[in-house]
Amino acid sequence: MVAVSDTQVTWLTQEAFDRLKNELDKLIEDRPVIAARINDSREEGDLKENGGYHAAREEQGQAEARIRHLQELLRSAKVGEAPANDGIAEPGKILTVRYAGDDEDEQFLLATREEGAEGALDVYSPESPLGKALLGAKEGESREYELPNGKKQKVKLIKAVPYTG
Repeated sequence: MVAVSDTQVTWLTQEAFDRLKNELDKLIEDRPVIAARINDSREEGDLKENGGYHAAREEQGQAEARIRHLQELLRSAKVGEAPANDGIAEPGKILTVRYAGDDEDEQFLLATREEGAEGALDVYSPESPLGKALLGAKEGESREYELPNGKKQKVKLIKAVPYTG
């Protein structure tokens, strides 16, 4: 068994976990409905020109992919365990940063899309260039990362506090 590193663990509030678990349950519950639609469309005849059949198969593929994603996400999730309030940038924290050459501070949640899906904060993945640069940074520390255009951007971590959802 391979251990999951902390950057791959998804920290979820209980509400986010429940919302994702309900979505997973609904997708699994709908499997027979999609299968029935595929069978009904298949009985209409020529599959090459059967738009309903192809649409139902596409829907089934997307649903199965989302089911696999949610199962994996929920299996490795830490639920309701807020990260320590230690001023270190890590998943599950709201980071306040200041970019070099900018006078304004910016705030965002360092987390996966699922965690921040309901919030008003921007969400940056720990796997993003900015997220990777800031992981493990302490308050007051500056880091540098590469922008899509190839230039380097300096960013200073002003504050890192646990996200409380």
